[in-house]
Amino acid sequence: MQSKNIRRATAAVLLAGLAGAAQAHTGHGTHSLMEGLVHPFGLDHLLAMVAVGVWSVSALPKGKAWWGPATFLAALVVSAALGAAGVTVPYLEHAISLSVVLFGLMLVFANKAMPVALGLGLVAAASSLHGLAHGSETPETGFAGYAAGFLLTTAALHIGGVLVGLGVRRTLAERAGWALGGFGAALSVAGVYLFGQLAA
Repeated sequence: MQSKNIRRATAAVLLAGLAGAAQAHTGHGTHSLMEGLVHPFGLDHLLAMVAVGVWSVSALPKGKAWWGPATFLAALVVSAALGAAGVTVPYLEHAISLSVVLFGLMLVFANKAMPVALGLGLVAAASSLHGLAHGSETPETGFAGYAAGFLLTTAALHIGGVLVGLGVRRTLAERAGWALGGFGAALSVAGVYLFGQLAA
C-alpha cells in the first residue's frame, strides 16, 4: 500500500511539473497587491517554494524547519529590492529554472548529511534569483503592494511545502526517503523541462 502511494505521489508531481511550460515572468501585471498574490503561481516559482518547505522538514534539525522558509523570504526581499533598483544577472530566467533542478537534487539527497549552513546558503542563492526577477518587473509606483502580495503567497507556499513534508514523514515513515527522492527527481525533471523551453 505504501509503495503504491509513493508511485501515485511521484506520478502526480511529474504530471504537475510537466503540465505546461507556463513561465512566471511573462504575461501578467505587476502593479497591485492582487497581481503580487498571483505571481508566485508561475510553475518555476511554485515548485521551488513548495520544495523549500519539504526540504526544510526533511533536512534541517528537528524543530528548525522554519529556517528554510525564513531564509528564502529574507533573501527574496533583499534581492527584489535590488532587482527593482536595476540589478540583474545574465540568463536570469534560465538560472531560475535551474534553481528548480537544484531544489530537486537537494530533496533527492535530503537524508544525506549536509551542513545546515550550506543548505541554507543554497536556498538563499536560489531565492535571490527569484527575487531579482520579481523586483525587475515592478513599476516605479506600486512596488510595496506587489511585493507584499508575492511575499504573502510565497510564505503560504512554503507552509504548504512544510505540511507536505510532515505528511510524508508521518504517513510513510521509513519509506519517506523514497518518496522524497521521487519528488526530488520529478522536480529536477520539471526544472530541466522549463530550462529546455527557455533555450528552445
